[in-house]
Amino acid sequence: MRRLKGLLVLLLPLAAYAGAQKYEPLSASVQAALSRSVSDRAPPRSSFRDSLDAVDWLGEMSRRLEKRIPDRESRLDFLRSVHYEATRAGLDPQLVLGLIQVESGFKKYAVSVAGARGFMQVMPFWVKLVGASDDNLFHLRTNLRYGCTILRHYLDIERGDLFRALGRYNGSLGQPEYPNMVRTAWQNNWSYSRSKLALR
Repeated sequence: MRRLKGLLVLLLPLAAYAGAQKYEPLSASVQAALSRSVSDRAPPRSSFRDSLDAVDWLGEMSRRLEKRIPDRESRLDFLRSVHYEATRAGLDPQLVLGLIQVESGFKKYAVSVAGARGFMQVMPFWVKLVGASDDNLFHLRTNLRYGCTILRHYLDIERGDLFRALGRYNGSLGQPEYPNMVRTAWQNNWSYSRSKLALR
């Protein structure tokens, strides 16, 4: 029975699972680099390798996300933004989708008990630390830009150790529950390889 309850928890969309990303003093150079990374510029180009890659990935991910974001245009805008911001930060877009599933259950206006906001549950102190005073963490691209930049920062600190980086992201460094939930969501729901049809 306990195992069944555990499986149900993983399958249900969570309102806002986020812990609290912890404030850690940053050196001036790191703060400046993060500030440049979150500056809100419109994407200059597509993040996909080619149009077939875009059609294949967007079609597959859109199908998987349809129940969570029913409006097709909103869903495609969301997916294009996730792909762009994740790729820009050197992250796997499917990992980011898994993280969003766990953090906010794909709810744009989710707010955690700790005050984390939006799809990627970004703590407001990041705006003061590296952003601009008018940055809105409920804005799609702003939230994704911050979230992806923060996860990349934690991966760099942890020298590529995803388990520890995810722990930092959630404020639960060293505890397995959160990293395991993100990995499970990523592998079970968002794992992707380009279809053979698209490779022709």
